[in-house]
Amino acid sequence: MLPLFPLQAVVYPGERLPLYIFEKRYQQLIDDCDQEGISFGIPTYIDKQLEYGTEVKLHKIAKKYPDGESDVICKGTRIFKIKSFHSQLPGKLYAGGEVEFLTDSDSGAEELQEELLKNIAILYVELTIDDPPVFNIPFVSYQVAHKVGLTLHQEYHLLKLRSELERLNYLIGHLKITIPVVREMNKAKEVINMNGHFKNFDPLDFEDFKI
Repeated sequence: MLPLFPLQAVVYPGERLPLYIFEKRYQQLIDDCDQEGISFGIPTYIDKQLEYGTEVKLHKIAKKYPDGESDVICKGTRIFKIKSFHSQLPGKLYAGGEVEFLTDSDSGAEELQEELLKNIAILYVELTIDDPPVFNIPFVSYQVAHKVGLTLHQEYHLLKLRSELERLNYLIGHLKITIPVVREMNKAKEVINMNGHFKNFDPLDFEDFKI
């Protein structure tokens, strides 16, 4: 039985996750993790459902407050699917459930990684991001998933894909749709900014103009 901490967020394997713990049930969970070395799961609460999530391990308690609250750092490990959910585990304040841990069917392709990084670079240029994160090959799709403007539903869809090739292709497809939209927004911004300014129009040639 895996303790569960549902959140309206997607956590990926390998992700470093800072959390502020204030509810009594999760204070108890973090104490159990710290004292017993257990892990817990963060299933994504989406569309009023809990189905897929990521197991995380407590990495560090960064700060403890006098009233029991704490700042903690956790790290994602592996993805699971919930088989049964219990709103409260026996003798505990927090929820839990039986889960099935999932595995990938293949590894990533370096050519797709290069294409994805190229598209990410284009997106950051279009967005004029001053200090963009740097990704080096080889990497996994989860490392960039939070950095390309996915919605919660899109992040969750990526979480459920069981092939790294599928995930890379999904992210590339997202960027190929997103980049032209950002470019059009930038053009619209330029037009709006030009409103009220002196404009230099090219002279028209009327020699061949007929009524």
